[in-house]
Amino acid sequence: MREGFYKVEFSVDAAVGRSVMYVHAGQMLGGNSGFAHYGSYHEAGGETITRITSHRHNLDPNHISLLGSDIAEINARGRAVGDAFHFQGGSPQMPGAVFRSVMTRLDDEELPAADTSSSPQSAPDVGNKLVSGLYSIHLKALDGVDGALTGVMLLHDGCILGGDAFFYYLGSYTSAGGKWKGGIVNQEHTPAKEAHPVFGGHEVGIGFSGTFDPHGATLEAAALIGKRSIRLTADLKLMRPA
Repeated sequence: MREGFYKVEFSVDAAVGRSVMYVHAGQMLGGNSGFAHYGSYHEAGGETITRITSHRHNLDPNHISLLGSDIAEINARGRAVGDAFHFQGGSPQMPGAVFRSVMTRLDDEELPAADTSSSPQSAPDVGNKLVSGLYSIHLKALDGVDGALTGVMLLHDGCILGGDAFFYYLGSYTSAGGKWKGGIVNQEHTPAKEAHPVFGGHEVGIGFSGTFDPHGATLEAAALIGKRSIRLTADLKLMRPA
C-alpha cells in the first residue's frame, strides 16, 4: 500500500462514516470527530491486511460508534482499485456485520517542512519536546462566534497531519520547555458548508501557540477565514504515541 495521507469513507452494514488516516512504516493513525483510529498493516499475497482499533475521544452522544462500542477492533484486507484502496472485513465487537472502506489519497505534497531551527523563546528546557503521536483535538471559537470542531491530529518531528469527517489539516510546529507554536492550513476533503458554516467552503490558515505536557497540550490560535479573523482555543489529548 502506498504510504501517505488519506480520506476514508467506511460503512458497517448500512451505517456510514468518514475519517482521515496516515499510512506509514506499518502504522495507520487517524480518526474523526468522535473516534481515534490506530493500528497496523502489512502486505501478504498481493493484499494489504490491517488491524485497527477505534477508540472514542468525544463523549457527545451524537457521535455514535458504528460498531456499538467505545473501543472496537476492525480486521480487514484489501487492495488497490484504480487510485484508491478498497477494504472489507469485520469486528469481534459486532459479529456478522460487514465493514467496508475506501481510502483515497489526499494532496499532502504541500506539507510544510518541519521547522526545527528554533524553539519558543521563553522555553527554558530545549530537551523537553512534545510527545510524537496521535492526539484528539477539541477546538472552539471565542468572542461569541458559534463555531467548534473536534478531530484528530498527528504530531511527529515538527509536522502536523489531522482532520475529521469533513476537513484535513497540514502544518508544522516547534516545541521545547513545555511550550509549542506553529501553523496549520485547514482544508475540506468533503463539502462542509452545511454542517460547519463557519469553516466550510474555506481554506483556513491558523497560527497558534500554547503549552504541553506528556499527556496533551493546549493552544490559542487566530484563524483567517476569508477576510475574517477568529480567535480559537483548543485542548489536545494524547491517544497513541508514535
